Amino acid sequence: MRVHVAFTPAEELNAPVAVVVDVLRATSTIALAHGYRRVLCCAEVDEARELAAAEGGLLAGERKTRKLDGFDFGNSPSELLSRPPEETLILTTTNGTRLLLSAASRCERVYVGSLLNLDAVAAAASSGAEEVGVLCAGVLGELALDDAYCAGRIAEALAGERTDSAEAAIRLAHTFATPEAALGASKSAANLRGSGLDPDIAYCARVSALDVVGRFARMVGQAAEVVAV
Repeated sequence: MRVHVAFTPAEELNAPVAVVVDVLRATSTIALAHGYRRVLCCAEVDEARELAAAEGGLLAGERKTRKLDGFDFGNSPSELLSRPPEETLILTTTNGTRLLLSAASRCERVYVGSLLNLDAVAAAASSGAEEVGVLCAGVLGELALDDAYCAGRIAEALAGERTDSAEAAIRLAHTFATPEAALGASKSAANLRGSGLDPDIAYCARVSALDVVGRFARMVGQAAEVVAV
């Protein structure tokens, strides 16, 4: 198995199997949503609202870390876990849901990766795969340190033949003493602190706390449906 890492969405890596990473916080939120039957991931706010009207379910979303007006949740783990899950969660975020939709349009299998489900997502992605790409959401098109760290941890767990990009991500990951130190050093974490969302950093830094893996199943209108496997 050959393992690649794409540090920004612009790289558009076309590996048959992809693991999408937006560790602070979209893919961590999706991992935590395992009590829902499905998560519908939208690129745009209006699409999410229209889908909620048509499909039902709870709305979660943010722009620049801020919860969207009229939504049930932002993109914070503590919010998501504050009430019982329903059938459907509809999610739209600044970076992560857009990358998931892009990956779904060009890859055969797409998984949702985070530190929270690190071991489980590596096992799922490597099953029967000859080539796996770990795709980072970044921040507004630029490399994000938190995603690069998480990608390095996943690439190492995949234990395949490493491209230079995978090797670079793994070496970057080894420069940090702890996952929380790695995520906390990022611009994404600084943005969360600025919004009073510091606890999300530590929560998303927990490694293999969950054994659930989200996988893209199909398109529902313009949304990517993710289900647990």
